[in-house]
Amino acid sequence: MTYDLAIIGGGPAGAAAAVYAARKRLRTVMITKDWLGQSYVSEKIENWVGTVAISGLELSKNLEVHAKAYADGIIDFKEGEYCKEITNSNSDSKNSVFTITTDKGSYTAKTVLITTGSIRRKLTIPGADTYENKGLTYCATCDGPLYSDQDVAVIGGGNAGFESAAQLMAYCKSVTILNRSGEFKADPGTVEAVSKNPKVKIIKYAVPKEVRGAQFVTSIVYSDSQSGTDSEIPVSEIVIPVTGIFVEIGSIASTGYAKDVIKLDQFGRVVVNPMNQRTSTDGIWAAGDCTDGLYHQNNIAAGDAVKAIEDIYIYIHTQ
Repeated sequence: MTYDLAIIGGGPAGAAAAVYAARKRLRTVMITKDWLGQSYVSEKIENWVGTVAISGLELSKNLEVHAKAYADGIIDFKEGEYCKEITNSNSDSKNSVFTITTDKGSYTAKTVLITTGSIRRKLTIPGADTYENKGLTYCATCDGPLYSDQDVAVIGGGNAGFESAAQLMAYCKSVTILNRSGEFKADPGTVEAVSKNPKVKIIKYAVPKEVRGAQFVTSIVYSDSQSGTDSEIPVSEIVIPVTGIFVEIGSIASTGYAKDVIKLDQFGRVVVNPMNQRTSTDGIWAAGDCTDGLYHQNNIAAGDAVKAIEDIYIYIHTQ
């Protein structure tokens, strides 16, 4: 059969899309490897609107339950499947039929919503894996409040790094930013605003070398790329101790399967119209962290998906 809609990807965007698609009675196939999203590893999320605090894993389970609550007879869930390719089987954009090929089969749909998100670029130094979620984290928005009145470090000198530092300044005792070079990729205005805060210390030419700790993180070792010497920020030895490390060295959009059918930017993110989440190809929308949207958070991803479904519904019923 040809579905009205194919949703590719789980997480907050995919789940929100499924809820709205079901309620609008759009015959849908949802293809997702899982329901986890990036923040499932967070022990405590305090900014999911309507819920004071929730763990990332519990949030993902709630999203799955909600997505399936109205879906009987409307949505076919294809869980544990990876999308390999999207092709357009009709050159007439007004009557397009898309084929979504996965590792287990293929499905056709009149419209497609891409919600496959992105994966954080991981810190690949000794100790990083050992202390992930034990003081080392990839989400200041999710985990920052857990480090209230503590001294933390942010790895990364781009916009994400400085924006994370700006968030952390609100509740952390001090924030040390480690930047690999002498230049920052972040906007000059953002760098200036963050740098002025007395809580912030910036170390240039700092190449992360090792994360150390006991039960939790106690220090990060970095190499000075100018002098070639190593330095350490241990908990008990210097003025700026580190009990939390926030890694902001970029993310990789999960969009490779769509590169031949829609426009991606230089970072592999889907280029969308922020008014309606439409992509460069008629009949395909995208929402959440896989897009070139300026801000990426759970609530924003869900909102993007709702916006897309509203537009998809009108698109289908005006063809």
